[in-house]
Amino acid sequence: MSDSAFPGKSEAEFLAARFEAHRPHLRAVAYRMLGSLAEADDAVQEAWLKLSRADASRVENLGGWLTTVVGRVCLDMLRSRRTRGEEPLEEPGVRMPEPMLSPVTGIDPEQEALLADSVGLALLVVLETLTPAERLAFVLHDLFAVPFDEIAPVLGRTPAASRQLASRARRRVQGGAPTPDADLAQQREVVDAFLAAAREGDFDALVAVLDPDVVARSEGGVTAGATAVASGASSFAHLARIARPALVNGAAGVVVVADERLVGVLAFTVVHGRIAVIDILNDPERLAGVDVTVLDR
Repeated sequence: MSDSAFPGKSEAEFLAARFEAHRPHLRAVAYRMLGSLAEADDAVQEAWLKLSRADASRVENLGGWLTTVVGRVCLDMLRSRRTRGEEPLEEPGVRMPEPMLSPVTGIDPEQEALLADSVGLALLVVLETLTPAERLAFVLHDLFAVPFDEIAPVLGRTPAASRQLASRARRRVQGGAPTPDADLAQQREVVDAFLAAAREGDFDALVAVLDPDVVARSEGGVTAGATAVASGASSFAHLARIARPALVNGAAGVVVVADERLVGVLAFTVVHGRIAVIDILNDPERLAGVDVTVLDR
C-alpha cells in the first residue's frame, strides 16, 4: 500500500476508509458477543486502535482479520465481566441484554445491519447464559461463518475443541431461542391480543395466545407454562393500558413509559401463532441507557 497507489489520499486515510467500510459488520459481531451497543462500540474502537498499530500491508484479508480481532477483544471483555462478578445469572434470573427499539413503521438501515439473521432478544438472552468461549465459537462460526481453524487461535484451543464449544452452545440456543414466525403483521396481531387480554384481566384469552410451554424471563426470575404466565400477566393490567407498540430487535414488542420515563420493555417470540417466549427488561439502571427517541421518528 502506498500513497501513489491512492492519489490524493494518505495511507492512514485510506486505511481509515477501509476500516469504516467494515464497521457495520464489526458492530454486528460485537453486539452479538456483548449484548450491549455501548460495549460493542468500545470493542470496535479497540479493533481500530489495533489496526492502526499493525502493519496492514501484511494483512491479506482485512475483513477476516478485523472480525477475529473484534472477537478476541469481546472475549476479553466477557471474561472481565466474570472477574468483576458480572457473569450471566443462572435461573431463576437471567442477564438481560440491551434491546434495540424501533418504531412499528420499520427499522432504519443502521439497525438492519445489526439485526440481520433474526437476532431477536431471545437469542441474545440465551447467549448471555453461555461461557465466553462458547459464545465466541458460536457467534463467529454459526452467525458469521468464520472457520474453526481461524477461531481456534483466538480461543487458544484446537479446531476440534472449538467445534465442540460451538456445538454445545448451539444446543442451548436451539432450546431457548425458538425461530419466530416471519410474518411481522401476524406477530403484531398476537401481541395486540395479549395486551388486550391483559388489560381486561381475561385469563382465558391470555392462555389462548400463549404456547402451552411459554417461558417469561427477566432478571427477577423465569416463569414457565401458559397458566403461570397468564396469572402473572393478569397483574400487568395497569401497565398494559399504557404499553406502546414497538419493534424490539426487529420483532413485535412493547415499551411501557410512565411519567416520561421508560419503565419496561417486553420482547415477544411468536411461534406458530402463539407466544413462546416473553423477555422482560425492567431494571431502571439498564433502561436508562435505552434510546427511546427512535420511536418518534
